[in-house]
Amino acid sequence: MCKVSSSVHFVTRSAGTVREGASRAHWVPNTDVYTTDNGLVIKVELAGMRSEHLEIMVEGNRLRISGNRPDGCRSPKAHFLVMEINYGPFESILEVPPGYDLSQAKAAYLNGFLRIDVPVTVRPSKSAKVPIAEGDSSLI
Repeated sequence: MCKVSSSVHFVTRSAGTVREGASRAHWVPNTDVYTTDNGLVIKVELAGMRSEHLEIMVEGNRLRISGNRPDGCRSPKAHFLVMEINYGPFESILEVPPGYDLSQAKAAYLNGFLRIDVPVTVRPSKSAKVPIAEGDSSLI
């Protein structure tokens, strides 16, 4: 499991030129990823948000978690001594290792934490007997 990117920078190519710039996402939430007997658990710290401000997308073996934490509580004339809480748009992309079925992922948001459970892929047994048909000439 690895964090692929935070979308802090992006690269675009057009007419043979490469341009770099800042993307719309500017912070990455704290994330825990661990395994259980049932699969993979991804837990993302997103205090102060509502579930309707979140989006989870599956793209192949990648999980894209994005959203926007609104900043509606600060006074416009505030002068910060310490500022450690991130506001605004965010994005986190996680690459899920083989053996987990992202198409069956389930998500829940409670008390400022987003939890995504990704079940283990149903694996075929390592050995299986192949039946032999008697007298079927279409297979020869």
